[in-house]
Amino acid sequence: MIVHLIDGTYELFRHFYGQRRFNNGQDKPFGAVVGVLNTVLEMIENGATHVGVATDHVIESFRNQLWPGYKTGDGIEPALLAQFHPLEDALAAMGVAVWPMIELEADDALASAAYSAAADEGVQKVCIWTPDKDLAQCVRGDHVVQVDRRTQKIRDAAGVREKFGVEPALIPDFLALVGDAADGYPGLEGIGLVSAARLLGRYGPLESFPPEALGKRRELALLFKNLATLRTDARLFDNIEELRWHGPTKAFERCVIQLNDARLLTRALKAWRC
Repeated sequence: MIVHLIDGTYELFRHFYGQRRFNNGQDKPFGAVVGVLNTVLEMIENGATHVGVATDHVIESFRNQLWPGYKTGDGIEPALLAQFHPLEDALAAMGVAVWPMIELEADDALASAAYSAAADEGVQKVCIWTPDKDLAQCVRGDHVVQVDRRTQKIRDAAGVREKFGVEPALIPDFLALVGDAADGYPGLEGIGLVSAARLLGRYGPLESFPPEALGKRRELALLFKNLATLRTDARLFDNIEELRWHGPTKAFERCVIQLNDARLLTRALKAWRC
């Protein structure tokens, strides 16, 4: 059994701005939602049986209390922001397991789902569908892998080491040192990608660094590591079979009318019958 975990927030952004290239700025009210549903359906048509989608029901999380510069919903276009909750409703109506996160982030949900799924003896592989570097910390050998949909590249533990120069488990330490502009924390001034990998290769996790390695910046680095560390203890499902797709619910017929795309229902029913 292969479990597919999808970053719904990333997919919504991807489809919203992808469609911008062709719609001359005339955004359809649910255009990105339809795009994400088509992507998930395509995966099911190609054989995916166990699927879960994580979304940011609200953009802010507990991390905003830890660091004032952490990412917020400010700057997200209203036309995009308005599609977050409809996406969650549409996925549920289509019969897909969906996890709208509030105090935690979608990335935490993906990490938690990957951790739980990987522990199931019946799971051969867990695929996390997102290019976000944060999720590289969840990779375990070739059992839990990261998939970049745009490049179709699958990144296992060897791939993480090749890209970042560190083991997957040290990705939070790596990001603490170099920063993550997308999430809103800067890392430590003067430490770049190569020097961060070199330091971690020499000393291991930040907690093992000698006092002189970071000096007064140690506590700041540990704070950034806390921001970068994804939580794996969110209770999202009790049994892996809760992720099995059993076809669209009765509510999906009404949903596709609202989305103005009846083809979604046709495809979903056909995929279920097959």
